[in-house]
Amino acid sequence: MSRLSIRNVGKTFPGLRGKPSTQALQPVSLEVADNDFITVLGPSGCGKSTLLRLVAGLETPSEGQILLDGQPVYEPGADRGVVFQSYTLFPWLTVRQNICFGLREKNMPAAQQREISEHFIEKVRLRGFEDHYPKQLSGGMQQRVAIARALANDPKILLLDEPFGALDNQTRVLMQELLLGIWESARKTVLFVTHDIDEAIFMASRVAVFSARPGRIKADVPVNLPHPRHYTMKTTPEFMELKARLTEEIRAETLASAEH
Repeated sequence: MSRLSIRNVGKTFPGLRGKPSTQALQPVSLEVADNDFITVLGPSGCGKSTLLRLVAGLETPSEGQILLDGQPVYEPGADRGVVFQSYTLFPWLTVRQNICFGLREKNMPAAQQREISEHFIEKVRLRGFEDHYPKQLSGGMQQRVAIARALANDPKILLLDEPFGALDNQTRVLMQELLLGIWESARKTVLFVTHDIDEAIFMASRVAVFSARPGRIKADVPVNLPHPRHYTMKTTPEFMELKARLTEEIRAETLASAEH
């Protein structure tokens, strides 16, 4: 069981060289249940990534508290797997070695490391590329390795910060389906940041909609679309109805941001 509780968490960055401080995140509260797939949707600069970094323990809240299974989050930990938009593989390690990195740090026996890496190499469809280095892989393939590396450590929750944002549209759609397929089988708890409305709906069991900066959660929208999901779902009336609602929510925030 993995339950994330974000309770009145806010973040203000101090100003540099006498400049005023910047409130990046108004106090927000969000409950993420076991096996939930929550997408965080909002305009650029609204504090989505700040929230994810707070949950990851990479930033400290200015106020409020984050609990994972009842335990306060103060720093990074193996109970949270993080995948960023930028490619963060170790360039001197092969695909298999990147996937096994956290397992080696735990001093796991080599045979067990290999068994786990084999499982996730298969899951992310990289059979035949085990001994390739990151520079020999496409962007989509690198992100598959990053996801496999995060999952190999068996975290309680997976945190993804616009992981497909740098990919072309066709590759992005394939990656969405791949990640959803892994989630449907592994049933991990997921918090996924995006500014893409279609992606937010397609991936989620719920969409948390952020306001313009300083961010706050202005809507929590359930997505009651069936699984397994195929990209053709994006043309269904149910999907289009959700897209119209979320488009209006984001448009209002984008306009509000432009006026300031």
